[in-house]
Amino acid sequence: MKEKSIDSSLLDRAILFAVKAHADTERKGKGFPYIVHPLEAMAIVATMTNDQELLAAAVLHDTIEDTDTTMEQLCAEFGPRVAKLVETETDQHFSADKALTWHQRKQESLNRLASASRDAMIVALGDKLSNMRGIAQDYAALGDELWQRFNVKAKADHAWRFRQLAEVLKPLGETFAYQEFRKLVEQVFGEENG
Repeated sequence: MKEKSIDSSLLDRAILFAVKAHADTERKGKGFPYIVHPLEAMAIVATMTNDQELLAAAVLHDTIEDTDTTMEQLCAEFGPRVAKLVETETDQHFSADKALTWHQRKQESLNRLASASRDAMIVALGDKLSNMRGIAQDYAALGDELWQRFNVKAKADHAWRFRQLAEVLKPLGETFAYQEFRKLVEQVFGEENG
């Protein structure tokens, strides 16, 4: 039986763009090419939607934050919807005030995500679940030594952030991706008291 064909030209271009943008970079502390993370985020998003623009935004989600790519480039290449979804997922773009602490920047990001569209939350969940999978795997191997890998080294700070993300992303609670995310947060940080 022949498989149904679908127009994935936008996604195909986004994957190639992301591969080139992240070329020769390593995922922090992992020893593998950075592109593995955006591809995993895209695969997670694909469990929630077949919307090619959301899939493209997922694979491109770190291009503004971690490469020389600009919003203007993304808009010209992939259209305003994809660019806006990537912008919503970009921390540094919104934190122009370099005097903000890590906690303040993360709170700013949480506030932005809390008022974002469902589509933006889907892209964010792809990214955050990919991150949480890596953290859970590394925590199982390294224990509390893992937190030394990060700029912010207190486990409690990371617990606060990921628990807040779980709250903000609750509108996606019916998805397997959200349920896995919530389970991994509890696995690594324990169940929240109160």
